Amino acid sequence: MSIAFEQSRSPPESEPAGELTPGLRTAGRLHAVVEGATSVAVVLFLWEGLIRTLGVPSYVFPAPSAALLSLWRGIVSGIYLSAVAQTLSEILIGALIGCAVGFIFATVMISSPLLNRLLYPWVVAIQTVPKVAIAPLMLVWFGFGIESKILIVALTCMFPIMVNTVAGFRSTDPDQIALVKALCGNQLKLLRYVQFYSALPYIFAGLNTAIVLAVIAAIVAEFVGARAGIGYLILQANFALDLPGVFSLLVVLGILGVTLSLCVRAIEKRICFWNQRTPG
Repeated sequence: MSIAFEQSRSPPESEPAGELTPGLRTAGRLHAVVEGATSVAVVLFLWEGLIRTLGVPSYVFPAPSAALLSLWRGIVSGIYLSAVAQTLSEILIGALIGCAVGFIFATVMISSPLLNRLLYPWVVAIQTVPKVAIAPLMLVWFGFGIESKILIVALTCMFPIMVNTVAGFRSTDPDQIALVKALCGNQLKLLRYVQFYSALPYIFAGLNTAIVLAVIAAIVAEFVGARAGIGYLILQANFALDLPGVFSLLVVLGILGVTLSLCVRAIEKRICFWNQRTPG
């Protein structure tokens, strides 16, 4: 009787293997933040000490304290905030247009082998041309305003999205494609209900690459010709031999790029929830 009773009882519920509780996940994130902050503090401390020990002038290589002071002055004066708003507008609008065009091209190319053979060489040729080479042409055609920067950013973002989307469409399980074709035989439904969801992780990988390249493209476009933006301020600081100002703007640029990449990853985590790996 006792053996039968023991066997009839259901085993206690336990956490699935490989999953972390919310408390452990929060502790892990906090530990990662502390580790990152500690490493940054150590690097800045060693950098400051080396500059002061060797007596390197600020116009040759600035100390972190000088760069942080310049960063604070730029933020308080509002100059950096307006520059970030200008550059961020160029990045977001250009990335949105470029990613939309790249996704449309990928959809057309995966639907028609003929269009794939016709479009792919042109897209690769456009991507191969350095953006620095075509930036002066954009200035001639669209002027020194935001339009030329948006176009350069869009051209830069188009290729990563297109390539990753095509790879995602082609990664769809052939059995799923055969099943959908047997049930409805509609290419549009196949793209919408099967291939699109298979391609989502690839699309977000392309988005993460594109958003970082968009930051670089926007700065390059502002270097060639602009009246505002982070790239414009970097040029002004270079001409004035204000290296602490240059380093502070590079810090702003790095923070902007990391923030945009983290936003893309956060959106991916919310949408592609089935593709998240649990730590072992």
